[in-house]
Amino acid sequence: MEKENYDILIVDDHQMFIDGIESLLIGQDKFRIKHHANDGQTALDLLEEHQVDILISDLSMPGMSGAELVKIVKEKYHDIKVLVLSMHNNRETVGEILMSEAEGYILKNTGKKELLNALDRITEGSTFYSKAVMSLMLEKIQKQKQITQETQCLTERELEILQLIVQEFSSEEIADHLFISKRTVDTHRKHILKKTESKTIVGLIKFAFRNELVSPT
Repeated sequence: MEKENYDILIVDDHQMFIDGIESLLIGQDKFRIKHHANDGQTALDLLEEHQVDILISDLSMPGMSGAELVKIVKEKYHDIKVLVLSMHNNRETVGEILMSEAEGYILKNTGKKELLNALDRITEGSTFYSKAVMSLMLEKIQKQKQITQETQCLTERELEILQLIVQEFSSEEIADHLFISKRTVDTHRKHILKKTESKTIVGLIKFAFRNELVSPT
C-alpha cells in the first residue's frame, strides 16, 4: 500500500539550493523535507538517528562525493529511495549512479513539474531518469549488440518488453503499445526479473545496458 507522506533528506553543499527545493515542495502534503545536510558524512550521521523515505543528493560536495554517499545509502538502507539532482550529465557519472541503483537522476536545471514527477515515480516503485540523462546512456550504444548467452533465456516478446521498461513505460503503457493486457505484461515482467536474476527495475535497466539491448532513439 502506497504511503500518504514521504519524509525527505536533502544533501547539497549550497544552502540556497536546499532552500530552493524546499520552496518548490511547499504545499505538497505528499513530500516533506524533514532534514538537510551540506555534506555526505553529515547525511550519514543523520540517517543513523532519523528515518527517512527519500534521499535527494547532489554529486559534487566537499569530502565524500555524492556518488559515494548514494552507494553507501543503497547498501545500508535498502528501503530509502534515492533521487540524484546534479549538473553533471556525462556518461561516466550517469553510469556510475545507475550502477549504484539510485532510483532517479535529474538535472538541476529541471523544473518543479519534473521534480514532482520523479518523486512520484520512484515512490511508486518505478524509476525516473530524465530524458537528457537517459539519452547519454543511449548515445553510448551505436548499434544493438547481438544477443549474448546471458540474454538467450529471454523470448523475443520479453526482450521487447524489457526495452520498453528501460524507456520507463508503465505496465499500462506497455500493454497499450503492444496491444496486450496489463495482466500479460505483469506476467512477462515477473518472468524477466526471474530470468535475469534482477531484484528491482533498476537491476533490469543495468542488465539491459550491460548487454546493450537498447538502441539510440
